[in-house]
Amino acid sequence: MIRQAQKQDFQEAALLIYDAIHDIADALTAEYEKEKVLEQLGNYFCQEKNRLSYQNCLVKTVDDVPVGIIVAYHGKDAHELDEPIRTHVKAKTNEKPFFDQEADDADFYIDTLSVNPKFGGQGYGTELIQSLLTYVKEQGCTTVSLNVEESNHKARLLYERLGFSYKKAIVINHHIYHYLVKEI
Repeated sequence: MIRQAQKQDFQEAALLIYDAIHDIADALTAEYEKEKVLEQLGNYFCQEKNRLSYQNCLVKTVDDVPVGIIVAYHGKDAHELDEPIRTHVKAKTNEKPFFDQEADDADFYIDTLSVNPKFGGQGYGTELIQSLLTYVKEQGCTTVSLNVEESNHKARLLYERLGFSYKKAIVINHHIYHYLVKEI
């Protein structure tokens, strides 16, 4: 079943997000020990308004346990959604954080897609994307975008099979990503 995420999903959600974004999670949390990164990702997930908030997530559940997650929001909202994260990072580091722009303002942006490896290969990632596409269409948006790491050929093939196409290359946290877009 796919449903809107709930605050009580925070532990599974933090692990799934971490598995997908790795060193980006370190930058967003200003933490470098996995346990502390996961704790802060869980805190972000439980907050009402930031990019990783449960409000921006759908989860795939098996036996009522989240095994997959998709985090998405409108690109035009990204800067505002990052404000609580910037505030946290600044408080931890005493430095003004800089986050790369991951999405074009016109696109509804898939920030993170992750499925527990134990449940991989069962189509859960595709289900999450299709559920999100239905939601986005209902909201009246016309384009959905995502980034896939340049070296992740398997994921890019999946996204292309679902109708996403290459638009440009961008850099996120010192890594090259392919920015893919799907017209709805």
